[in-house]
Amino acid sequence: MTGNQLMFAIFGMLIIIFSILTVTSRRILRSAVFLLFVLVSTAGLYFMLNYQFLAAVQLTVYAGGIVVLIIFSILLTSHISEKFEVVGMKKQIFSGLAAIAGIILTISTILQTEFKATEVAAKEVDMEAIGLSLLNYGENGFVLPFEVISILLLAAMIAAIVIAKKGKTQKP
Repeated sequence: MTGNQLMFAIFGMLIIIFSILTVTSRRILRSAVFLLFVLVSTAGLYFMLNYQFLAAVQLTVYAGGIVVLIIFSILLTSHISEKFEVVGMKKQIFSGLAAIAGIILTISTILQTEFKATEVAAKEVDMEAIGLSLLNYGENGFVLPFEVISILLLAAMIAAIVIAKKGKTQKP
């Protein structure tokens, strides 16, 4: 086993383990931290594939921005020691069946796909074109989607705070 294969196996196992911990943890803050580990491990895979820009975006936008926003929202709306309720057996069975169906679909799709090695050399990354696309609001631009998502996240945070504050009654 080569070093790249070993690192891929390590990152893959980290993603699988922390993904399972993310959805099975009863403590909401721990789930958010496990999600952070999943996103950082995914960035590690991108670095292995020499997709440095995508890995940097993964670390800054998702691991650095979204997870911090989630943790901030959790701390504003609930107690750190708060636990989720225990999931019933019926939900566990249906969730397990859905997960098994997803695994079967994914594995069958991978096994049916012919992966061919390419003889074409990798193209050079044009950082100027990427920068212009990120700052452009016209065709092939990304400013408008980023702004829409930021407004959506702000609205979700405000709604979560309003919902959390409604449940608490103030005593004089």
